Amino acid sequence: MPSIGKPKPLIVILGPTAVGKTGLAIEVARALNGEIISADSRQVYRHMDIGTAKPTPEQQAAAPHHLLDIVNPDERLSLAQYQQIAYKIIDALHNQGKIPLLVGGTGQYITAVVEGWSIPEVPPNETLRTELETYASEQGSAALHTRLAALDPVAAASIDHRNVRRVIRALEVCLETGQPISELQRKHPPPYQITTYGLTLERDTLYERADHRVDEMMAAGFLDEVERLLLMGYNRKLASMSGLGYAQLASHILDRVPLADAVSKTKHDTHDFIRRQYTWFKGHDSGILWHNIEHPATLIEIIIRRTQEQI
Repeated sequence: MPSIGKPKPLIVILGPTAVGKTGLAIEVARALNGEIISADSRQVYRHMDIGTAKPTPEQQAAAPHHLLDIVNPDERLSLAQYQQIAYKIIDALHNQGKIPLLVGGTGQYITAVVEGWSIPEVPPNETLRTELETYASEQGSAALHTRLAALDPVAAASIDHRNVRRVIRALEVCLETGQPISELQRKHPPPYQITTYGLTLERDTLYERADHRVDEMMAAGFLDEVERLLLMGYNRKLASMSGLGYAQLASHILDRVPLADAVSKTKHDTHDFIRRQYTWFKGHDSGILWHNIEHPATLIEIIIRRTQEQI
């Protein structure tokens, strides 16, 4: 990362799923000669387009996007890898005289970049992970979370017990290194002039938009996309296949869960995911400028004007 001279701008646009981040970010990028760096842990996967609400080819043509389609569904992209790639892209864009926009709803991706987390490079221990997954399955996610709280109360306080994958990772790092992940994740903020904009809507309106988007995904062929992934050999137990809609539609295909029930559960789980996104943003709010997105044109003008003043 660069360390001398006037700090160069990094625009961060975050918010819950279905709030309208992509469209707004494209307008800002076009006005500022900017490019978009996706901060979405699902859009990194190839072959997963509809269910991840990946920007369409037309949208990607309107403004260059980065960190889309970079791994296969059975491959792993660690948080450390994401952070390192994001920094390289940001610096490259600065060197080209362009404005980088970090855009997405994966709070952990955004926070790792903005706060400069030192992420422990601990390779996955599949045997330990299987053991912890079995424990969570048999004893419940709260019981697994209690084990983490005993070893690393700081990390436990920031992780929802229902996010079993993150609880397991925190336990894995602690058990493998003998040190709490919260101590290893020291922060070294990057030398950028960061301005973070949070997009929000009234909760009922947001839930309606999310439900409508699920319906649009189904009409666009989401079920076919999941069926195709399964036929390609991607196991439903993969982390990529646990995403919203993918797990539920896989249950319809493989377990004969009625399609209407699978779609209804997707909508319900999306609402729950939105609540968890807000919880993350609230817990890692280091100056987020929140805006109700009912009038996006106003916010676009604000972002453009403020960024031009920083350049």
